[in-house]
Amino acid sequence: MEVSGGSQSFNAVNQMRMVTILNQSSVAKACAEFDEAGRMKPSAFFDRVVDVIEELVKFTLLTHDVSPYLVDRYSERKEMAEELSKRVTQRVM
Repeated sequence: MEVSGGSQSFNAVNQMRMVTILNQSSVAKACAEFDEAGRMKPSAFFDRVVDVIEELVKFTLLTHDVSPYLVDRYSERKEMAEELSKRVTQRVM
């Protein structure tokens, strides 16, 4: 999950290398949405955050065992193979 202040701040998620969900929620004036104990007050914002968390948990459960496959990239495998080839074919002096 990502938490950041300001508008248009969800772009940080796009820079992370991980499986993400498309669902997101913004809480306007978040400082006013929490009680003295630090719990979020019941509201439409609260409901939306719970919806996002539920989707995140479900997606995590669905993808947990296959996450290495989902983030496997051809370009990175190719790069690693080229580095290995250079290391293995070095001349001994």
